[in-house]
Amino acid sequence: MKNKYILLVIMLTPLFLPNPCYAGFLDRIMNLLDSAVPEKLDENTIISGLKEAISVGTNNAVSSVSKIDGYFKNPSIKIPIPEKIEKVADGLRKFGYQKLVDDFIISMNRSAEKAALKATPIFIDAIKEMTFEDAKKILNGSETAATSYFKEKTNDKIYDVFKPVIASSMDETGATRAYKNITGKFASLPFVKPEFLEIDRYVTNKALEGLFFVIGQEEKKIRNDPAARISELLIKVFGK
Repeated sequence: MKNKYILLVIMLTPLFLPNPCYAGFLDRIMNLLDSAVPEKLDENTIISGLKEAISVGTNNAVSSVSKIDGYFKNPSIKIPIPEKIEKVADGLRKFGYQKLVDDFIISMNRSAEKAALKATPIFIDAIKEMTFEDAKKILNGSETAATSYFKEKTNDKIYDVFKPVIASSMDETGATRAYKNITGKFASLPFVKPEFLEIDRYVTNKALEGLFFVIGQEEKKIRNDPAARISELLIKVFGK
């Protein structure tokens, strides 16, 4: 595209050069064209930009979901009662245990909010390990390419960190203990599969899904919304 502009300028310049007012016209046009050509980013700039973008996105996501009601009042990531034991919850409601069920739902979400802060050190380690090839794939990938990369690198580690925190947090809640006792009785029945009643595993998986969903939303902002690029480096890398 630049070569076409140069050719056009060269063809038109003789029309103006006889007039002294146009002295230096070609130089000025060439300088203007050069300034319009995007700067080629070097490897360090690309990697630094991607690392900063991921840092910003993950920090925003963790801050968002780890606060009170971060999960509970976000309809996109709120953790509901598992479908497989929804009938149990319906039965409890019918027998006057509506508050028990409601408190249990809150306790699941509060546990996820509490565990979310534990993800930050794992994210930091994953950012440090990013290579130039990783960065190129992310930069030229989909609008959630960084989130997918991050999920692949950290999901299992975060799960291992989240689960004990969630289990401990839920056990501290009276509603959770009561609910586990009730669902435990159902687990002894021959037609009920126990894995569907492992509430801690369920909440941990939902907490991870919610966290990566919010990270994906943050990544989309940085890629598509100039206002979300809060540093010169982000503007340079994602503005190209």
